[in-house]
Amino acid sequence: MKTKYKITTFLLAILLFATSLQTQAANTDTNSDPEKDKILVYILRNILTRSHFVVKDMNDDFSEYVYTEFIDGLDPSKRYFTQKDMKDFSKFKYEIDNQLLKEDVSFYNLVYERFTSKIKNAKSYYGDLLKQPFNFNKTETIDVNYEELPFAKNENELIDYWRKQLKLSTLIRIQDKLDKQKADVLKDKNHKTKSFDELEKEARAEVLKNMDDLYVRIEELEHEDWFSTFLNSVVGAFDPHTTYMAPSIKERFDQDMSGKLEGIGARLVKKGIYTEIFELVSGGPAWKEGSLEPGDVILEVAQGSKEPLDIVGMRLDDAIKFIKGKKGTEVKLTVKKKLDGTTKVISITRDVVELEETFVKSSIVEKDGKKFGIIDLPKFYIDFNEESYRDSAKDMEQEIERLKSEGVTGLIVDLRNNGGGSLKTAIEISGLFINEGPIVQVKYRGEDPIIKKDIDPEIQWEGAVVVLVNEFSASASEIFAASNARL
Repeated sequence: MKTKYKITTFLLAILLFATSLQTQAANTDTNSDPEKDKILVYILRNILTRSHFVVKDMNDDFSEYVYTEFIDGLDPSKRYFTQKDMKDFSKFKYEIDNQLLKEDVSFYNLVYERFTSKIKNAKSYYGDLLKQPFNFNKTETIDVNYEELPFAKNENELIDYWRKQLKLSTLIRIQDKLDKQKADVLKDKNHKTKSFDELEKEARAEVLKNMDDLYVRIEELEHEDWFSTFLNSVVGAFDPHTTYMAPSIKERFDQDMSGKLEGIGARLVKKGIYTEIFELVSGGPAWKEGSLEPGDVILEVAQGSKEPLDIVGMRLDDAIKFIKGKKGTEVKLTVKKKLDGTTKVISITRDVVELEETFVKSSIVEKDGKKFGIIDLPKFYIDFNEESYRDSAKDMEQEIERLKSEGVTGLIVDLRNNGGGSLKTAIEISGLFINEGPIVQVKYRGEDPIIKKDIDPEIQWEGAVVVLVNEFSASASEIFAASNARL
C-alpha cells in the first residue's frame, strides 16, 4: 500500500507538470495533449520497470495482455468494434511493448479515435431501433457470454447485436410490468390493466431514456479518462493491485481516504444537461445556510463578487470543481427551485465538510443479559496531508473506550466490504488488541523485508473479539483480521 501510494504521488506531480506544459503550449485542444501523454508513458514505464515489486519483461506477452485488456476495457459487451476494426488493431498486438519503450502511443490513438467515432454511431443505432415495436412472436437467441462472443463481422451484424440487446432489455421490463400488474389485480380486482402493446411502448420509452442518460455520461468523458484506461491496462500487466490515478481520481481517492472535503456540503447529480442537488450533507455549509434543497437545479456559479459562470450543459466533474473551494471563500449559486420553479441567488461560505459515512461507528446490542459492542469500520481512513486530523486508529480507540464504559463484554468488529486503506492505521488498530509484536511485513524490490510491529505495550481491549469479513474485505482488513486470529 505504501509503495503504491508513493508511486501515485510521484506520478501526480509529473502529471501536474505536464498539465502546466499543456497550458503553455499553443495547442488549443484541451482534451488531448500528445506531449503530456508521452511524458506520462515515460514516467510510468520507468517507475514500473525500476521500482515495481514485480520484475516484468516488456515483451510480446506483455504487449498482448495490454492489447486485450484495453480493448476489453472499452468494449466489454462487443457493442462497438467489428472484426474489421480488430484486424486494423491487430497489427499492434505484439508491438505495444516496443512502442512504450519509445513513448509512442500510436496503438492507443488508433483505438481511441475509432472508439469515439463508434460512440457517435451508437446513438443512431439505438435511437432508430427503439422507434418501433420489437417482434416478440419471432423466436430468437442472444448470447450474453460476451467473453466468448465474437466481434460482429460487419456493421450490419453489429446493428443486429444492438437490436437483440435492446429487445432483451425491453422484454425484461415488460415482464416486470406484467408481474406488477398481476400483483395489483390480486390486491384490487377493479385495478385498470394495460394491454401488452401499451406496456411494450412504455418499456421501450424507458429503455430509450436509460440509453440517453448513459450516453450523456459517456460523452462527458474526456481524453484523460480514456487514456487512464489505457495506462491501467499497462500497470495491470505488472500486478492486478496496482492502479494509475489521474488527478481527478487521485483527488477523489484522498477525499475518500480522509473523509473530508472543502466545499458547500452537497451531493450533486447530473440530470440531462442540468446539475441537480441530490442530497445535503448534514452539518455542512449548505445545510446550515438552509436555502438549498434536494431537487434544486444549479444554473450558474459565481466566485464571490466575480461574474457568474453558466454551468448548464457542463459535465458534472467540471461543475463540481467550480462549486467546491477553499474553506472561508464565498460561492454564489443561481438556483432554480424545485418547489415553485423560481430562480434565486444563494450565497454560501465554504467550509470543511466531514463525510460521516467514512468514519467508524459503534452500537450496542443485548443478548441473554449481556451487552455486546458492534464496531463498523468502513475503511482504514487517514488524511495523508494533515497528521493532526482524525484517523481510523484514533477514532477506534475512542469507540472502544466508550463501549467499555457502557459495560460491554464482547466486541464485534465489522470489516465487511472494507477494501482497506492506510497501513499505518491498520497496524495501530491491531495494536489496540495486543500488547506488542509483529503485525505485518513490508517488502520493497531488492530490499530485505521490514517487519512492522506494534510497539505500544498497552492493550485497549482484552475481552472476546469477533471479526466479520467477506469477499470484499481486503488489504488492511486482512492484516487486522490476521493479527486477531492469533489471539
